[in-house]
Amino acid sequence: MSNAKLLIRKFTDIQTLPHVVTHLSRLIADEDSTMKDFEDVIKMDPILVVRLLRLVNSPLYGLTRQVDSIGRAVAFLGMKNLHNLAITDALKNIFQEQDEAKIFSRKKLWLHCAAVSICAKMISERIFGKNGDDAYLAGILHDFGLIIESQVEPEKFLTACEACIDGNPLIQHEQEILTTNHCEIGYILAQDWDMPESIQKAIRDHHLDTSMGDPADLTAILQIAEYITGQLGYTSLLGIKTTLPAHIVTHMQKNMDEFKVLIDDLPEEMSRAQDLYGG
Repeated sequence: MSNAKLLIRKFTDIQTLPHVVTHLSRLIADEDSTMKDFEDVIKMDPILVVRLLRLVNSPLYGLTRQVDSIGRAVAFLGMKNLHNLAITDALKNIFQEQDEAKIFSRKKLWLHCAAVSICAKMISERIFGKNGDDAYLAGILHDFGLIIESQVEPEKFLTACEACIDGNPLIQHEQEILTTNHCEIGYILAQDWDMPESIQKAIRDHHLDTSMGDPADLTAILQIAEYITGQLGYTSLLGIKTTLPAHIVTHMQKNMDEFKVLIDDLPEEMSRAQDLYGG
């Protein structure tokens, strides 16, 4: 068994995603799923029902008629948006702050993941004209492996974090000290949770310096989002630096006007997302 799988097994003895989230993930992956299937799963979680109904009836959507049924709310919001809402809610609880060293903060990591997810969704929709739901989900999940490392092997994890002072990437120190890294852990989890293959690969590869590839691929979108949010101070660790593969840098330079508008709009989009996903 790889060390990544061993850490995941130990972590699931401590905490795991609620059953409703794993059920929704399987429904998303199943092409034969119906709206009724989603409605039946949501009924399992009263808190999610309240958030769902509050969301569709909020000023964000400006509906003239009150939505008071789960089925209508799911139909209006859409299955992937609902899935993302459920996962975001579940992860927020797992990211709750505990007694931790100054170098690492779960709250800071949550803000980083939230910023990356929102930025990735914007990049997918505005720059490439693609649906941004999977980009959002990849952003929320991309660093979840760090949570597992911090809970299961806290001393080794903090040692890896502190070693980053030498300027080398965290993933290198994770590999040396933990014999795995958060990308590998997150990739295996995404498989276990039945996430789309593109999300699995983006989580696995988001720190790879690939010399080729389409800038519109989900992995590249995630890398761009990490870079932009890192420049704005939404980093997971103090002083950590994010670099981009050369071909992505070239793409951004060629489309700098569009990216400047996106960066200017990012704070407003993050504010809107607080209404949608609870901030």
